[in-house]
Amino acid sequence: MSAPHALKLDHLVVAAQTLEAGEAHVIEQLGLTDVVPQRGGKHARMGTHNSLLGLWGDAYLEIIAIDPEAPAPNRPRWFGLDDETVQARLARGPYLAHWVARVARPRSLPRWQAQYPQRLAPVMAMQRGALTWQIGVPEDGSLPSWQGAGHGLLPTLIQWDSVQHPSDSLPSADCAVTSLRGFHPQAATIAEQLQWLGADALINVEATLVEPSLAAEIETPNGPRTLR
Repeated sequence: MSAPHALKLDHLVVAAQTLEAGEAHVIEQLGLTDVVPQRGGKHARMGTHNSLLGLWGDAYLEIIAIDPEAPAPNRPRWFGLDDETVQARLARGPYLAHWVARVARPRSLPRWQAQYPQRLAPVMAMQRGALTWQIGVPEDGSLPSWQGAGHGLLPTLIQWDSVQHPSDSLPSADCAVTSLRGFHPQAATIAEQLQWLGADALINVEATLVEPSLAAEIETPNGPRTLR
């Protein structure tokens, strides 16, 4: 049974060893001159912090890193940040690691997950300042997967409880995501889950013989750029 309602791109996730390195990566890849990412805040429950950049279409870009000042959480951090493979990849530099899809009301993300616990990650309630939301996070902190395939190409699901969305208060970078492309050895498996989620129109997944990767084509004031 497939999802009855399509999802919407909520935000892109750039993982980095430090926020400074992630910000420099985004600025360089997008050719930004007048706007820089804005520090968002801390996620005490996950031991992470972020920096944000507004995008067109009620979306944004999130740079996320382990917060060196925060105590280690009592559970694995989200987005696979504690995973040895992810840590090895981060040692090579910041990269576009993942994307998050928004579940619109009246559908309830917790109820949807309860109906399909084998398909959807457990849902956690989160808060940062005035922002409150529900988000699917596997208990081991890994990125969402289906039949062993994921690696950042299957979206994390989010539902905002607060009226305000992060993009509402971010300075506009006049950048818009025009396409999202994923590359994975198990492209057919990824495509099957994307269709079930109702997210297949948001990303194009192609087969590859090398490591999985994600690329966002973004229109900027200086022309089209690719964020990897």
